[in-house]
Amino acid sequence: MCGRFSMAIDSDDLQTALALGQMPDDWKRRYNIAPSQPVAAVRDPETKRVEWLQWGLVPFWAKDPAIGSRLINARSESVFEKPSFKYAFRKRRCLILADGFYEWQKTSGKGSRPFYFSMRSGEPFAFAGLWEFWQPKDQPGEALTTCTIITTAANESVAPVHERMPVILRKETMWDWLNESGETALLSMLQPIPADWLRAWEVSRAVNDVRQDGPECAEPVSNSPA
Repeated sequence: MCGRFSMAIDSDDLQTALALGQMPDDWKRRYNIAPSQPVAAVRDPETKRVEWLQWGLVPFWAKDPAIGSRLINARSESVFEKPSFKYAFRKRRCLILADGFYEWQKTSGKGSRPFYFSMRSGEPFAFAGLWEFWQPKDQPGEALTTCTIITTAANESVAPVHERMPVILRKETMWDWLNESGETALLSMLQPIPADWLRAWEVSRAVNDVRQDGPECAEPVSNSPA
């Protein structure tokens, strides 16, 4: 799964690195982005405008927006058929911007060990995502635009820590995720990236606390990579 990630880069640098359009005025670096919080996303491949979406997908047909807390991830193997995701998969795909993500390794003792993964090149990237617009019939002012991150089987770098990982789109094909319409072509993009593209290290359990959002969340606890 993907339950936390980071976007700790200045907006100008991110815009240049991924050839993005207009950036939010209220941009700030984030080191510990958690479900239910705003995430930077792109829905329009023409303008490439970056906007805030709430993490945790609320399907348009949902009666209660609380369902979003259970839909922070969508499995690539079933995203095209699950009722919660299949409509968004066909029509409402997005790019969710990041520069790293966290996974937790189960231990025999108490708690789990958190690890931070980022691109070996140091570049930002995009997760494959889906978005939805939800509005209750009796409360027109309570509209939500939400999203979920698609996950896939872990590659050799992530597997020692966790069996799943987010789908990271290659820079040269990330816009195809928004432009493509064929199911076969879309599903072919939902693969783990090569293991040697990633670097990883163990981090402090401070990242477990959603109130912590500083650089210390992603700093290694030792010099040894995962």
